[in-house]
Amino acid sequence: MRISTQMMYQQNMRGITNNQAQWMKYGEQMYSGRRVINPSDDPVAASQAVVLSQSQAQNSQYALARTFATQRVSLEESILDRVTSAIQSAQGKIVNAGNGALSDDDRAALATDLQGIRDQLMNLANSTDGNGRYVFAGYKTGSAPFDQADGTYNGGSENITQQVDASRSMVVGHTGDAIFNAITSNAVPEPNGGSSETNLFAMLDSAIEALKKPVAGDEAAKADAAAAIDKTNRGLRNSLNNVLTVRAELGSQLSELDELDSLGEDRALGQELQMSDLVNVDWNETISAYVMQQAALQASYKAFTDMQGMSLFLFNR
Repeated sequence: MRISTQMMYQQNMRGITNNQAQWMKYGEQMYSGRRVINPSDDPVAASQAVVLSQSQAQNSQYALARTFATQRVSLEESILDRVTSAIQSAQGKIVNAGNGALSDDDRAALATDLQGIRDQLMNLANSTDGNGRYVFAGYKTGSAPFDQADGTYNGGSENITQQVDASRSMVVGHTGDAIFNAITSNAVPEPNGGSSETNLFAMLDSAIEALKKPVAGDEAAKADAAAAIDKTNRGLRNSLNNVLTVRAELGSQLSELDELDSLGEDRALGQELQMSDLVNVDWNETISAYVMQQAALQASYKAFTDMQGMSLFLFNR
């Protein structure tokens, strides 16, 4: 078989081109730090990396959702802390109002104090977040949940929930109805078997109205006022117990969110390591291959140069 000069030239050029392409590929891997740059580099690893990247994106979304949930729950807890203090202050006023020796002026002064507490609680119940959305309005965040005049609830009927992990959804916004217009199952009952008042604002309005009425010299009026004060006292105890129950739930949720954040960070670290194993370079192996390929390329250049200098006359001397 005769080997032509053109065939030898093509074979040498093909060897140089292949060595150069492989050498540049190793250089690109070193520059990018990635072993799998194109899907054709390792189809199996590339497909697994796509699935893993989707899991990483989902994990990041849940981390962002937990940040939002933590902010919402913390805001609600902060507001309810102030609500607790206001109810306890109202309880102190109501206990004082039960003193039968108070004059009508003293009672009127207590009514004024309770009105101030009632207004404070109304402002807290109609609190907004940093974006002007009402905290205790459920999903009807665009309008105030409680009527200023009579304290009726006009907000949404469903708590705001947030998916905070793949298998965990939690309440991040209670409706005001569940806080300011509800009592727990173990509430203090009415002594005459009547229905308990559940609306915090109605309780205070009843006591304020009773304290504003003069009772001096009128035993029947005193008895009616005392009954109203006693009922408000029981109602405030029940309302406070309900608020504390919600706060306990919020505290538990904040603790759980911290744990989920830790799990999410561990999951993210594991995913990052898996991704690194799939697509990132092994630096020792890649650098060694780069140097060896560079030597092979230089040898190809040398062989090609020597071949160009060859002549039959050199062999006939």
